[in-house]
Amino acid sequence: MAENVKDNPLSYGLAFTGAVIWAAYCTVTSRIAAGKNGATLFFILTALALWIKFFATGGGAMDFSVSALIYLALAASAMGFGYAAWNVGILHGNVTVLAGASYFIPVFSAALAAALLHAPLSLTFWKGAAMVVAGSILCWLATRGGRAKTLPSPKSST
Repeated sequence: MAENVKDNPLSYGLAFTGAVIWAAYCTVTSRIAAGKNGATLFFILTALALWIKFFATGGGAMDFSVSALIYLALAASAMGFGYAAWNVGILHGNVTVLAGASYFIPVFSAALAAALLHAPLSLTFWKGAAMVVAGSILCWLATRGGRAKTLPSPKSST
C-alpha cells in the first residue's frame, strides 16, 4: 500500500481530501441546515466552480451529440437525486441506517457500470464486495445496541 501511495500521491491525496470534505459536508449539513435541503446550493456552487475552471484553462471542444446529451442528463439526474436523497436522510432520517446502506452503494454502482459497459466482474471484485457487505453488517451490529445510560443527577436536599 505504501508503495502505491508513493507512486500515486496525487490520487491518494485527492481521495483522502474527498473523504474529509464528505465527512465535513455531512456534519455541517445536519447541524446548520435547519431542516432545509442544501443540495441545490451545493450543486450551483459546484457548477460555478467547474465553469470557472473550464474557462480559466482554455476549455476544450464539447461534443453535443444526442447520445452525449442523454448521458449527461442521466448522470446529472442520478447525482442530483442521489444528493437530494442523501440530504433528506441526513436531515430527517435514521443516520445509522443511512450509514449502513451507504456501504452498499459502491457495490451497486460497480455492478451497474459493469452491466452498462458489458464488462465482466472478476472474482477479486466479488471478494471485495463481500468484504464491504460484511463491514456494513458489522457496523450496523455495532451501532444498533442501546446507548449508555446516564446517571440521574443527584437532587439537592435543602
